[in-house]
Amino acid sequence: MSIRSLIFASPLFRLFWLGLVLAAVSGNSLAAKQSLTPVAGKPPAPAFSLKDMDGETHRLSDFRGKAVIVNFWATWCPPCRAELPSMNRAWTNLKNDDVVMIAINVGEDEDTIFSFMGDYPIDFLTLMDQDSRVIGNWPVKGLPTTFVVDPQGQLIYRAIGSREWDDPNLLEMVRQLNQKK
Repeated sequence: MSIRSLIFASPLFRLFWLGLVLAAVSGNSLAAKQSLTPVAGKPPAPAFSLKDMDGETHRLSDFRGKAVIVNFWATWCPPCRAELPSMNRAWTNLKNDDVVMIAINVGEDEDTIFSFMGDYPIDFLTLMDQDSRVIGNWPVKGLPTTFVVDPQGQLIYRAIGSREWDDPNLLEMVRQLNQKK
């Protein structure tokens, strides 16, 4: 198999191109897409164990009993960059509401993420899926993809493409999950 066919067959390459397509499509219709899509059947969220930038390991199960927003992203992804400032603003609004927000970087190393965060700060928990094993267990269609997990550990909502996460309607949808405990 040639190097070219290996590159084009790579899951990360396909996510990259899908991210570019989503960026082009979502740029004009972001306001119309300020919603979250319910996940059919509310399956259990796939477990993970990942390290943060300080080397501390975090598991999804550590957050059982709380609503959790899980965002899959990469530094090279234009729509990921577009939504991160709104995710920080959302985090400011949610952090006292027993909600957890997690950014899972896909396929990049610590130095790349650290450099990126100089221009695009992330104030909430950032984890590294350097070998892309975790993303392969989640129903991710492209980057960014964000899931909302209920306090019982079920996938409740999914958002493919960027959102303005500080939108009051989106924040209320997440907060309501904690009221249903």
